[in-house]
Amino acid sequence: MLVVMSITGEGLAISLFSAAALLFFVMDPLGNVPLFLSALRQVDPARVRSIILRELLIALAILVVFLFIGGFILELLQVSPAALTAGGGVILLLIALRMIFPAGEPRGEEVQEEPFVVPLAIPYTAGPGMLATELLFMEREPDRWPVWLGAVALAWLASAVILYFASNLRSLLGERGLIALERLMGMLLVVVAVQMLMRGAADYLRH
Repeated sequence: MLVVMSITGEGLAISLFSAAALLFFVMDPLGNVPLFLSALRQVDPARVRSIILRELLIALAILVVFLFIGGFILELLQVSPAALTAGGGVILLLIALRMIFPAGEPRGEEVQEEPFVVPLAIPYTAGPGMLATELLFMEREPDRWPVWLGAVALAWLASAVILYFASNLRSLLGERGLIALERLMGMLLVVVAVQMLMRGAADYLRH
């Protein structure tokens, strides 16, 4: 709830840890555990963790670069702040609903050889939800870019630890445990998404 109030409340500045928590939910590392393991099933087990680390570092580089160039893309496309807020809410809502009510089809992509950039770095880690949330932060308060950069780094680090030890985590929690935690994260993200949609609509009507 602190995350929601910080993002949407008038005059309230989102904190570093609130921003990092939101980005962590959006990145959904628990949901990515089976996707990573599925994509790496053809890889020599001795190389799995080194590949995961490489892909996570590539994703971090993409997230950092997009954090700073995303604003220029918005200016080029002439996207209004209200549209960005509402659009970010839609993306987060779709992600959250998929976390809570996963489709019957497998979410992962078929990978026949060692993955490089796609799909582990993009879109599993640096996906559209992460990029949209970064844009929202930077558009709202561009002068606080050190906070947003720190939030991205914290969210990435927490996710990286989970994904680096993906096989151990699945053995510890089991498939049911991972699903339960992911759905809990999805329910929290639904609240954030709805608040963002309401904020975007209110901003549009106000202007």
